[in-house]
Order: sequence, then C-alpha cells, then structure tokens
Amino acid sequence: MIVWLNGTHGAGKTTTSALLQQLIPHARVFDAEKVGETLMDIRPGLPATDNFQHWPPWRPLVVETARRVLDYTGGTLVMPMTVLVEQYWREISAGLAQYAVPVRHFVLHADQDTLRGRIEGDTVMGPSAFRLAYLEPYAEAARTWLHDEADEVIDTTHRTPAQIARHIARSLGH
Repeated sequence: MIVWLNGTHGAGKTTTSALLQQLIPHARVFDAEKVGETLMDIRPGLPATDNFQHWPPWRPLVVETARRVLDYTGGTLVMPMTVLVEQYWREISAGLAQYAVPVRHFVLHADQDTLRGRIEGDTVMGPSAFRLAYLEPYAEAARTWLHDEADEVIDTTHRTPAQIARHIARSLGH
C-alpha cells in the first residue's frame, strides 16, 4: 500500500512521514522528489521548467519506482509529495491503480497564515521564495479538486506532526 501525504510546503508532510513510518510495521518513506532530482541531474539538461513535475517522465517514473519497491519489499510506502496539478495526480493514481497498488491519499492542510509562518520560520531549510510561491496554487487546488480527491483532509494548523502521524496510523488500522 502507499500512504500519500499531499499538501503544500509547510503543511508537515516530511516530518509527519518520518513519524508515521515508525508507527506502521514494514513501512518505508519514499520521497518522490528524489526522482525529480535525478531528472535534474541529466546533462545536458532537460527543457527548462520551474518544477520537475512538469517533465512528462517524472510521473511514470514515480509510479514505476514506487510499485517496483513495493514488489521488492512489500509493506507500506509513505510518500510525502506535493502534487497540485490535477492531471498529474490523475496520471499517478491511474498508474498505480493499473498495478493494483492501493493508495490512501491524505492531504495535510493549514491556513495560509500558518503555512506562511512555518515557511518563513523554517530553521532547517530557511525561508524560501520557491516554497512561498506554492501557497496560492495550493489554495486553488484545494478549492477546486485536491480536497475532493483525498481520502481525508487533515487540518495541521493546531496539531503536531506526532498527533497527525498517530491519527493517520489509527485510520489505517495501526
């Protein structure tokens, strides 16, 4: 099974995924951003874009990597990855469905002020214009399709990552 943690920067995906992995037997964390980083390392570079998710190979490579890891290891893959383009989410979820890989899709949500404060106050990554630029696209996706596509939307505004991880683990039967 895949537990997909979606939501924008500052929602708590990365921290929650590490905590969730500890609560689910035989779970591993797979950050699909690493697939994008691999594509960014190709020389000469792929066509210029502001986001590796726009490269057509990224989505099927995420599907193939996830399903092959699951075929190899079994268990659960916890995937903290923001996907805000509906077509991209549909490609990924359809690709995983083609291989009969069950996906539980959780959207971690917080209000815009909370997200902005978390991004600007991030002591690990530091403030990031790139991350801030995704606040409005997230809000638009949340309004138009993303929350409807989630198995559950979890408000992280007043909850710790540990509380969120325990909630998700319980909802998965752990």
